[in-house]
Amino acid sequence: MVHGGTGLIQTPTSRMLAEGDLRVSYTDNDEYRYFSATLQLFPWFQSTVRYTDVRNRLYSQFPGFSGDQTLKDKGIDAKFRLLEESYYLPELSVGFRDFGGTGFFESEFIGLSKQLGNFDFHLNMGWGYLGTSGNTSNPFCELKDSYCDRPRGFTGQGGKIDYQRFFKGSAAIFGGIEYQTPWAPLRLKLEYEGNNYLNDRAGALKQDSRWNFGAAYSWNDFDFSLNFQRGNTIGFGVNYNFNLHTISQIKIDKPPRPLQEKTNDFSMKKVNHSRLMKELYNQGGFATSSYNFNDERVTIYGQQLRYRNLNEATERVGRILASKLPESVKTYNMVNTVGSIPLVETVIDADAFKVQAKYQTLEPDLASSYHRQDLSQTSVDNYNPTKTSGFFSRLETFWIQTFGNPEDFYLYQGGVLVKGGYSYNGKASVSGTIKANLFENFDKFNFKTDSANSTLPRVRTSVREYVSNRAVTLENLYLHWNDRIAPNLYAQVYGGYLEAMFGGVGGELLYRPVDTNLSFGFDINYVQQRSYESDFEFFDYKVLTGHANIYWKPPFLPDTQLTLKVGQYLAKDRGVTVDIAKRFDSGMIIGAYAAFTNVSAAEYGEGSFTKGFYLSIPFDLFSLKPAKGRGGLPWIPIGRDGGQALVRPITLYDTTQERSPFYD
Repeated sequence: MVHGGTGLIQTPTSRMLAEGDLRVSYTDNDEYRYFSATLQLFPWFQSTVRYTDVRNRLYSQFPGFSGDQTLKDKGIDAKFRLLEESYYLPELSVGFRDFGGTGFFESEFIGLSKQLGNFDFHLNMGWGYLGTSGNTSNPFCELKDSYCDRPRGFTGQGGKIDYQRFFKGSAAIFGGIEYQTPWAPLRLKLEYEGNNYLNDRAGALKQDSRWNFGAAYSWNDFDFSLNFQRGNTIGFGVNYNFNLHTISQIKIDKPPRPLQEKTNDFSMKKVNHSRLMKELYNQGGFATSSYNFNDERVTIYGQQLRYRNLNEATERVGRILASKLPESVKTYNMVNTVGSIPLVETVIDADAFKVQAKYQTLEPDLASSYHRQDLSQTSVDNYNPTKTSGFFSRLETFWIQTFGNPEDFYLYQGGVLVKGGYSYNGKASVSGTIKANLFENFDKFNFKTDSANSTLPRVRTSVREYVSNRAVTLENLYLHWNDRIAPNLYAQVYGGYLEAMFGGVGGELLYRPVDTNLSFGFDINYVQQRSYESDFEFFDYKVLTGHANIYWKPPFLPDTQLTLKVGQYLAKDRGVTVDIAKRFDSGMIIGAYAAFTNVSAAEYGEGSFTKGFYLSIPFDLFSLKPAKGRGGLPWIPIGRDGGQALVRPITLYDTTQERSPFYD
């Protein structure tokens, strides 16, 4: 469909994609070009984000502000399936197009779809942009007079959902037919639309016919489309489709170690500890920092550096231990740590594990032979890491990007982050990060701090000052301490230059039981705004900021995490940030967040409130070898000063991920 999402040509339908499908699209429609991405987050929920390029309109009338760039507009769509198609009943969905922001194409529709053989029939009623022809009466108008007229324009500073406009004003019936031809790659489309094109953002467009014709051709993961619209316009487009559940990378790796049928009839004295530790690392990805052996119980402490799947990591380590340890050992204990701080203990019943690993049961189930728990007192008492102090360093890449800027639609900055420091006892450290820009087009900025009036302290809207004309900067430099202070309870304190824009001191507590759906804690920070003129100086602005944090994985939403953060933000406004993240089988995570504070939309400015989206991608998808770690791609439509939290260099929820994994 032209606007993104599932549909015919100009008109949406009630159809959904397969769960986890991500469709990236480009379509060209004479006056308009559309760039969109559609995600099927759940079987019943589909969302589309879109940028529209209006070719015959300028971004602004002031060349010094935006040059000759054409007008760009972003939009978000959502569609909900209310009834799944059955043998007798059609599929029923309700959709909302461009429901926030400027509302170029703001619409609502209710749709029915029914497939009969190779024909897919669609019938819809639309309001707003989809219903401007008014070829039918608005049924809601018959119930209440307030639905007879649709308020004009968007309210306030944009970015808000204008509920008061939904299903109001003129309505139209529209729909069409899609035919799957005998040649599998080719589909034909016919639609009748409800828009009259008299009030388009590109101006009043000539419409010789409300019938549109089109064809779509599929090739591998691509769909190519060609259509004839309005009786006078040729359009075309291309979609790229892939599924976030099934996307994967071929791995070059040895299978888990097989176990021999013979028993290990030797004593613990015969075990070569050094060789065992090397095999645990080379074949199991487990870097051992300490171990404790006796004739009946073996405990190893360390970090899993290679396998992000818990079951695979446990199986590989368990098989190595089972092949190298004597039969007298009845329990294998694996304690995962971060630094020298123990996180979670996996207790493996050695005899039960061997039965499952040797496939001596009809339905082998290795997971039934072990369980995860908080640290036992025995494991805590026996923990004596051999090397806990020393220097560390690593090199990372970064990529900053923004869309829809006045100077250019796409601005970017890329380079490297040089991180390093010294760790003492595995719990205290001094750490720092130097940021080096290698390539960018931020030199296109026509202004730094924007000229929009603001009643809030400029805690983020001076961001251009911080990121431009500075090839090498000190991103952070801070002291840090963290530890497990009680069962299921972790703490940290830190102080220094904490992020690019703020420095100060802070602390955090987190209560996180093992493999729980609910964790909670709080952080508190006293910070001062850093100067963008010198890495080591500060401006006068100071603030006490902090939040109570709740992390919940709802049982009724599989592989989903809801995060609530309630407290005071950098601009001294108070409220809550709601974050929802969905994890797919591939390990990819897509999330969205919004901050609602006591700052009004008028005080906040353009966008009305803070909101954003992000994509988290495991490195494992790009490597031929198993790997841990992640990279992130954020998208923030408009960033202002309200609802802005401190970007702390370390969070306990991240460092304790192995206790109840979501991102791994």
